[in-house]
Order: sequence, then C-alpha cells, then structure tokens
Amino acid sequence: MSDPTNTDEILLRGLDITRRWGGLVAVDRVSIELARGQVHAVIGTNGAGKSTLINILSGEIPPSSGSVELLGFDATGWTQPRRARAGLGRSYQRTTIFPTFTVFENCRLAAQAHTQKPWMWWQDAQRCAASTGTARQVATRAGLDALLDRPAGLLSHGQKRQLEIAMCLATEPQVLLLDEPLAGMGAEETDRMLGLLAELRSGHAILLVEHDMDAVFRIADRITVMVNGSVIASDTPEAVRASPDVQSAYLGGH
Repeated sequence: MSDPTNTDEILLRGLDITRRWGGLVAVDRVSIELARGQVHAVIGTNGAGKSTLINILSGEIPPSSGSVELLGFDATGWTQPRRARAGLGRSYQRTTIFPTFTVFENCRLAAQAHTQKPWMWWQDAQRCAASTGTARQVATRAGLDALLDRPAGLLSHGQKRQLEIAMCLATEPQVLLLDEPLAGMGAEETDRMLGLLAELRSGHAILLVEHDMDAVFRIADRITVMVNGSVIASDTPEAVRASPDVQSAYLGGH
C-alpha cells in the first residue's frame, strides 16, 4: 500500500506537453510533476495556457504532442472518464453542482456515479449504503456536515466551491486538479478553503490553478509560472518569488 505521507511519489506527470490550435501554440513543451503530499500551483496571466494545460492533464482535450502519465501508467490516450475512474478528480472555474438538489444529494450522486452497480438495477439508489456513507463522509470532510439538507443553490459562493470539492472527493481521487477554486471568495471563505486544501494535502497530489497570489504563496509547496504557453520558472515559492524573470513577467517587479 502506498504511503500517503510519501512526497516523493509522483502520481501525475506531464512530459513535453504541447497543444496547438491552428497556428497558435497554447501550451509549448510544458513538463510538470504532481507528488502526493504536495500542492503544486500553476500561475500566469490570462492566456498563459493554464486552463489548456489542466484540460490536457484531465483528458478533456488531447495534446498535440507530449505525454501524460497517471499513477505510473501512460494515460495520454485515456478518455476523461477513464482517468477519473483511475483516480483523477477535477473542479472547474464555474460551479458544476445541481442547485435544486441538497448538499447530501449532490455528494451521493457523485459517489453513486463512481461506484455504479448496473447489475443491482432493482435496488433503490437512495438506499445504497456505500454511496450514502461516502456522501456523508465527504460532506463532513469539506466542512458541510451542518448543511446536508440545504439545497445547493442556496449555499454561499464559498460553500458551493466546498461542495464541488466534496463531490470530487466522492469519486475517491488520488490526484486533484483544481481550477481557480478561490475565485470570487472573500477573506473568510478563502481561509476556509485553504484550510481544506491543507487538510487534503497529505493523501493527495493537488494541482492548483489560481490568480490569488497571496493564497498561492500561503498554500503551495511548488509553483510553476507560465507565460505565453511556456514555463519560465518551476520551483519553491521562495525561489519563484525571488526570480527576476518572474518578477518582470508576472509579479510586477523591476
């Protein structure tokens, strides 16, 4: 069994990933590694290629060249559902919850989708002990245990983002790809989300695409900086903050 505290265990690796749209190179020979026990942030201005990169890693779009390795297997040709079943979960810039369903129902549906049992067609899905148990567990882990019966559409913005992560956890991922989970949050909601990410760090490899630089430098173990589709730095937060290239291109230094 894998040691969840082993930060040397690479769970997701992208090697020389390139994506072209006609004559535009959106991602240019980007390599990245995500290790269990670490939060790896990817930062860059709009148009830097961050979302394209996360879409390639998750299997939504194929790379023009390069490869993706998930849990030691070449996953370059795998579909997004296959990567999800293998242990990769992701959230999106826009919330993907079911607003008329309760928090519990959202989590249960995510768990149920992960553990489909078509041969048990006669069983009421709402009475499936595995999916209902998982739903309560992930809601509690995401800090939503007091809101199980609340319709998701009535949650605050920050709580909706927490619910998205809870639904992601219901699929039992080892790798989490989080696309701007802090967007639109106030200070209190940001603190709550960073606390959740810190708690999730030990058992997962987390990729965080984020614009909130204060939050990134608080939570990230490693930061990759992208400009015009290319990586200009990938190092510890301290080294990235001190990099003249990063200061000039992104952080506003001189």
